[in-house]
Amino acid sequence: MSDKTKAANAMWGGRFAAGPDAIMEAINASIGFDQRMAAQDIEGSRAHAAMLAATGVITDSDADAIREGLLTVLSEIESGGFEFSTALEDIHMNVEARLKDLIGEPAGRLHTGRSRNDQVATDFKLWVRDQMDAAISGLEALIRALLTQAEAGADWVMPGFTHLQTAQPVTWGHHMMAYVEMFGRDMSRFQDARVRMNESPLGAAALAGTSFPIDRHMTAEALGFDRPAANSLDAVADRDFALEFLSSATICAMHLSRFAEELVIWSSAQFRFVALSDRFSTGSSIMPQKKNPDAAELIRAKIGRIMGAMVGLFTVMKGLPLTYSKDMQEDKEQVFDAADSLMLALAAMTGMVSDMSANTDSLEAAASSGFSTATDLADWLVRALNMPFRDAHHVTGSLVAMAEGKGCDLPDLSLADMQSVHADITNAVFDVLGVHNSVASRTSYGGTAPSEVKKQIARWKDTLS
Repeated sequence: MSDKTKAANAMWGGRFAAGPDAIMEAINASIGFDQRMAAQDIEGSRAHAAMLAATGVITDSDADAIREGLLTVLSEIESGGFEFSTALEDIHMNVEARLKDLIGEPAGRLHTGRSRNDQVATDFKLWVRDQMDAAISGLEALIRALLTQAEAGADWVMPGFTHLQTAQPVTWGHHMMAYVEMFGRDMSRFQDARVRMNESPLGAAALAGTSFPIDRHMTAEALGFDRPAANSLDAVADRDFALEFLSSATICAMHLSRFAEELVIWSSAQFRFVALSDRFSTGSSIMPQKKNPDAAELIRAKIGRIMGAMVGLFTVMKGLPLTYSKDMQEDKEQVFDAADSLMLALAAMTGMVSDMSANTDSLEAAASSGFSTATDLADWLVRALNMPFRDAHHVTGSLVAMAEGKGCDLPDLSLADMQSVHADITNAVFDVLGVHNSVASRTSYGGTAPSEVKKQIARWKDTLS
């Protein structure tokens, strides 16, 4: 029997006389991925050791040796000098085995009053909480980049679309602020989920608590939790905090994907709305004229991985009876991958938004096409001629058909042309048909008028500050 297998058996205790064969070792081990939680594992163990000493379960000298030894282990891991062993299964047993090498007998007292069940739940919660904090910071950076774009283009006109068809003129600032609102809700979802998850599983032990006089409030406070989890079964059995992280990440990735799709379209030769910087574009191996929006396309694709992780973890958890089952070892890899994908997508989108430049001439030309001020004409007929809106809609439709037949836009029709459809139309109608006049008139709360956009920018700056 190898030394590592002997060590693994020692960790399990006397129940097992022989070590696992290679296949069992391969399927059972999680150290290949859960080593990412090394810092959280050691943080939790140091808090647990301090609490055991404070409650008299172990001596102060043993606790000091454990806590110092754990810092040495962490240093070895961070420097790349730590040798992880598959035979020792997971990060918890790898750390404890190395601690025993370093300090001897006191290492065996560390696991008093806890189980790997509450230990892994604590480690995973700490790790996911860190990712939520990172996502919140990443979203704030993206929102700030969008605010900068919105402020610069609060009065630049561009087409607003429905069905990807020109609908009404809007402002560039208004379009940027739409994503500020979306990403702001994404940020709030992570913030809300963080509050809900911030209860400590540590001390729930295997599933029923422990007979040792531990102080779970002390370890909860030391680890930055608001309180200990109130039910030991729930503490070790649920992963809803990870599911909520994945749910929030999926919604955020969906918003990122939608914006990425717009950037792909806008940067095309057919639109020319924006120019993306060389830092977030690539060329073609055969076509020298190409500048491909690869970063945007990859962001657009990331939702597949993130949503897949969410569905995967829901599937793992949906049929598990209380409390812990080994199935739950499959809870981490997909969360790790989703977190990596989300943070990369957020960073890339922030970079693209910060670097991109709008082609205001193309935006304005597109805003003026497609009879985009037809609704303004209908609204004018209602206001100026006291016409019922349905009648105004019909008159406007007739004028659009006329302009289409003449191959021109609505502002290019003569007053005589308009009066041939409705005799009461006056020259004042031309005041509302320009795209700048159109956007300036949309002063309802949340509207596209530059004055309203600037108010929303100011509100968001106050919120972030």
